[in-house]
Amino acid sequence: MQYAPTMSESFKKLVEVMSQLRAPGGCPWDAEQTNESIIPYLIEESHEAKEALAQGDWDEFKEELGDVLCQVIFHSLIAEEAQRFNLSDVCDVLREKLVRRHPHVFAEVSVDGSDEVLNNWEKIKQQEKAEKAKKSGKHESILSGVPTSLPALLRSYRLGSKAARVGFEFPSLADAMAKVAEEFAELKEELQQAPEKREQQRLSEEFGDLLFSLVNVARQLKVNPEEALLSTSRKFQKRFTYIEEKLSQQNKGFEESSLEEMDALWDEAKKKNRS
Repeated sequence: MQYAPTMSESFKKLVEVMSQLRAPGGCPWDAEQTNESIIPYLIEESHEAKEALAQGDWDEFKEELGDVLCQVIFHSLIAEEAQRFNLSDVCDVLREKLVRRHPHVFAEVSVDGSDEVLNNWEKIKQQEKAEKAKKSGKHESILSGVPTSLPALLRSYRLGSKAARVGFEFPSLADAMAKVAEEFAELKEELQQAPEKREQQRLSEEFGDLLFSLVNVARQLKVNPEEALLSTSRKFQKRFTYIEEKLSQQNKGFEESSLEEMDALWDEAKKKNRS
């Protein structure tokens, strides 16, 4: 694949601009930052890029990807100043990893479809972890690579996926659905107790078990639960906003409206395909 010759020049100019921001006489705010202080922005910019893509706004998506790249360069420049690593090191490590984990492209390995690619990827990762553990003397779990900072729904999806790749998986969708029914029954059993006898911690645990079992069903269906819930949340927000707009047109507030009126407006929003 051939890339435009201006790409490397554009990247070089970008790095030069960001280096100048950190240099004496540059931006005081940029100069004060550390890897620790700016890490929230890397997360925030990633979420904003994700939102732009979900909205199909390609100009916004392009800009947000630039903001994500800005954070990668920023972190690398700060690390270089501390003599930890530099941007070239980041690129080299990534390139080597991609080549190593794609032997079906860069070596004599044959695969049959994307599922086998993912299985090979996981096996190679485990080999890498085993080598690191051998050097450090510390055991590293198959699940240790799933960041604890991920949104809970997405993290549960990733944990289940990693476990499934080594065979710890429900044999079928029916089995996964049966687990949902089992967890729902256990939650209902807790709710059958009188309110004053319920343990909030126990309810939280049972509800968490139910959510986790639903995530397992999502994996079986090849549905990303995080994306599915985000889509439903957007739909809810649009329909609720429709209710607000209609009530405002009637010079009414929520406190002056019955649930029946709001339900009727909700149904109107659904009919108008405000999804």
